Amino acid sequence: MSDKLKTIVIDDEQPARDLMRFYLTNHPQIELVGEYQNGFDGVKAIMKEKIDLVFLDIQMPKLNGFEMLELIEEKPAIVFTTAHDEFALKAFEQNAVDYLLKPFAKERLLESIVRVIALQGTQTNSIEKLQTHFQNSDEQIDRIIVKSGVDIDIISLDAIFYIEAEDDYVSIHTNKKRYLKKNTLSFYETKLDPMFFVRIHRSFIVNVREIKKVEKYSKDGYICILKQGQTLHISRNGYKKLRETLRF
Repeated sequence: MSDKLKTIVIDDEQPARDLMRFYLTNHPQIELVGEYQNGFDGVKAIMKEKIDLVFLDIQMPKLNGFEMLELIEEKPAIVFTTAHDEFALKAFEQNAVDYLLKPFAKERLLESIVRVIALQGTQTNSIEKLQTHFQNSDEQIDRIIVKSGVDIDIISLDAIFYIEAEDDYVSIHTNKKRYLKKNTLSFYETKLDPMFFVRIHRSFIVNVREIKKVEKYSKDGYICILKQGQTLHISRNGYKKLRETLRF
């Protein structure tokens, strides 16, 4: 690594990027090599170049900071810039991840750079713990982000027919294609709105809006047939959940 940290800023607000550029210009240990207004371009830059440090805004419309980090395998040092509430800030502090609370002064930014240099190469575990913290929160998701090669897809929940467990992955079946994502069915069971997404089997979560009919196929077994023709098995407990949700 060179003496300077190759640095990028990812923030959807132009004034925020201008201020960061002003603060970082002529810093002896920073080489500002790019500014990006969305997570898509930020991810591509990190994947393409060896970036040492990222100043990352959390609240961005297309791809937020946490969704962006989920797509990056080899994570550079990250300093979050955020206006999050007190609960979220405690999560940063507990997991030893540095953040800048907007609006922040130049002196606070310089302190953050000193900390990054001191902890260089040791921050990955802290970021992963922070991601796990927010994944385990009660907050529901309203979309799913999937990376395939260099392509990034945002899947709206309305587009999902069902989600299927496949070892350490899940297969997300949609109106366009099937997506593979490294996650568990249990994660989506807790994160998706239970009024619309029901775990009907150890291997399936179904979007109840896509169910055409429910049929008995054996003495104690049921299946659901989707509007597009797919047939999914329903466990005894899944049938109970489905009846509670659909009230039949």
